Amino acid sequence: MNLINKYRYKSVIGSHLALLAIVLTFSYSCNQNRKTIQPEYRELTESVYASVTVQPDSLYQVYTIVSGILDKNLVEEGDTVIKEQNIMQVINNAPKLNAQNAKLQLELAQENYNGRAAVLRSIEDEIISATLKYKNDSVIYFRQSNLWNQQIGSKAEYDAKKLNYQLSKNNLQLIKTRYQRTESELLTALKQSKNNFETTQIASKDFTVSSKINGKVYALYKEPGEIVNTIEPLATLGSKDRFVIEMLVDEVDIVKVKTNQLVIVTLDAYGTNIFEGKVSRILPKKDEHNQTFTVEALFNDQPATLYPGLSGEANIIIAKKDSVLTLPISYVRNNKVETEKGLQKVEIGLQNMEFVEIISGINENTKIYKPKD
Repeated sequence: MNLINKYRYKSVIGSHLALLAIVLTFSYSCNQNRKTIQPEYRELTESVYASVTVQPDSLYQVYTIVSGILDKNLVEEGDTVIKEQNIMQVINNAPKLNAQNAKLQLELAQENYNGRAAVLRSIEDEIISATLKYKNDSVIYFRQSNLWNQQIGSKAEYDAKKLNYQLSKNNLQLIKTRYQRTESELLTALKQSKNNFETTQIASKDFTVSSKINGKVYALYKEPGEIVNTIEPLATLGSKDRFVIEMLVDEVDIVKVKTNQLVIVTLDAYGTNIFEGKVSRILPKKDEHNQTFTVEALFNDQPATLYPGLSGEANIIIAKKDSVLTLPISYVRNNKVETEKGLQKVEIGLQNMEFVEIISGINENTKIYKPKD
């Protein structure tokens, strides 16, 4: 290598070393300026968030089993009711004509079945005639059969008598079968007429709607004089004192939720007040519209005043540890943390909105840099 090349080579090496020194110095200076934290031991609680709606227990909508006109509401919204108490009266005049027609059909079916009409009687007459013919043909046939056995008479005459006998026998059996079938059909028609008549009797009466529970009237949907039917609800009833916390839980969290887990609830109507409850029921069907499951909980100590539809938020406590090594959740990315020695993989455990449990990979003396945005 000549002198010029040696000089150039040394210059390049020197430049690279100088650049590396500058980078290291800059990096060290930047890290010196970055703040570090160390993991801390603390109590850590993991929870599942849910939106909340408060509803009375045993809440249900009241329907009438007949159509008609609402005559009167026997209760008002906010009233307390007991089981089987009448709450509204429905007038139902339209089906009375149907009831009269059903009665006529029942009477006709009874008359037909009892045999006073011509339906069965005419068949009975046919049976009598067919029986007489069968007996007569039977006598003639067996007489001719005896003669034939004695070689008296012709074969054609014998065959004719035998054919008449068999035809009479078959005809009698067919008529008896028709009688049994007709009798069965008449009995079925009678039973159907009775059922139809009883149904129209119920529908033709003025109908009183009653409560199915001991509870409270939360809503009345119809006013006296309005037309009511069996499809639209007339009222909403529910428990007076017992309320349920209805929570919507995202499908990604539902597998973590179990009955009897602690629930921390805040209600918009009660500001910053915190209430506790326990998970009582997990409804298995997912709401395809919002991809959530409904979870119910009961208050441990219910607020003094509650109304249907009060909204709020809840956290379902799924795990809790008293003393675990933790880091702020913003310091951990993809199960890795940035230390003075570079990226370090860690094993994580419980986590909430603020902190994550560090099971292994670092200790309480490790200095951790916050990841750069």
